[in-house]
Amino acid sequence: MSAIEIGKLLRSSTNGCVIGCRVSELNAPSLGALVRAPLDEKETVQAVGLIYDIHIDDDGLVRQLITAREVSQEVILDNRMNRNVPVEISVLFVGHLLGGDVYHLLPPRPPLTLDAIYLCTDEELRQFTSSGRFGYFRHILRASDLPTGELLAAHIRQVAAAQSAAGNAGWLSAAVQELIVLLRDDYPALMSVLGALGDTGLQFDIIHQAGLGRGGQS
Repeated sequence: MSAIEIGKLLRSSTNGCVIGCRVSELNAPSLGALVRAPLDEKETVQAVGLIYDIHIDDDGLVRQLITAREVSQEVILDNRMNRNVPVEISVLFVGHLLGGDVYHLLPPRPPLTLDAIYLCTDEELRQFTSSGRFGYFRHILRASDLPTGELLAAHIRQVAAAQSAAGNAGWLSAAVQELIVLLRDDYPALMSVLGALGDTGLQFDIIHQAGLGRGGQS
């Protein structure tokens, strides 16, 4: 699978970035998806991040169209395809690539304005999430202003599918077990994460094996 460019950088820091893209390009990125941002021309250093929010702002024309009694489909499509206000995609950095090595540490520097941002392929997704012991989870769990449970559920569902397709069915169990360890001292947060995972239909057997249920701690 070739790299898919999902947009260009609007603003960034060492903690994350905001990407701008056209509405017509919005079919590729989704909540919890892993993206990469090359930090040099040879792509020897790349920031890796997780999409945690997709924001569609309004503009003056949209406000006018909303007050109209009837809006034709042609006008709606024209506004979506040709609007001047980009869709904004917020990304939390969770690691970086240096050469062929994966580091679950923040990138050494942020990407620059108008740099292209790419959706990680299934192979890149498996490589990043299989390296080490889920160190990138800490970046997600420490971001208190994010919908942590929903974000992890969306991300883990995508990764579990990619890992399972490559014969790595044990990745899901190991990931949930690691989350249980990381959140063992914060039971409400743990139940929030496991509850969101439960809605994906992925994790019930794993929770019971770990001695946890939705109603309490055993």
